[in-house]
Amino acid sequence: MAKEIWKPGNMLYPLPVVMVSMADREGKYNIITLAWVGTVCTNPPMVSISVRPERYSYPILKETGEFVINLTTKALAFATDYCGVKSGRDVDKFKEMGLTPMPASLVKAPLIAQSPLSLECKVKQIMPLGSHDMFLAEIIAVHADDNFMDEQQKFHLEKAEPIVYSHGAYLTCGEQLGTFGFSVRKSPS
Repeated sequence: MAKEIWKPGNMLYPLPVVMVSMADREGKYNIITLAWVGTVCTNPPMVSISVRPERYSYPILKETGEFVINLTTKALAFATDYCGVKSGRDVDKFKEMGLTPMPASLVKAPLIAQSPLSLECKVKQIMPLGSHDMFLAEIIAVHADDNFMDEQQKFHLEKAEPIVYSHGAYLTCGEQLGTFGFSVRKSPS
């Protein structure tokens, strides 16, 4: 099997695609769509988002130091794309996409009511990296839509049909292939 050698580039795909909501100092809401997000630590629970300094949302994030990560779904795919290509400088994305801002419990940034899972975050550090700055943040509250909870209070994100981003395309997630540890689990005898 042969492989081509390419110049260095960010080819780690697919990625979760999320809508990050925020509120500026005057209380004006905005949403930015990001795929450069990731889990950083379990305890304390931490995530990172990477944003270009020239984006409209950048100074809001830097000044307020808080945001909400809202997971996206097949039903939110159009709004997810719109919130990534339109600037909050020019449009009210909540209004244009019919999204409902909901009060968060600990930050001024709103949740997006239509999202199945929202993570309230407080910025701990901003790291300039080049084209993007990484906002390292602690998750201080989690809001899960009870429509995706079972009788044992287990959350089933797969029922919300989450989407991912890969090379400019939004994709739905596929079928479950196993669960953590299935490769070493003994078969029932």
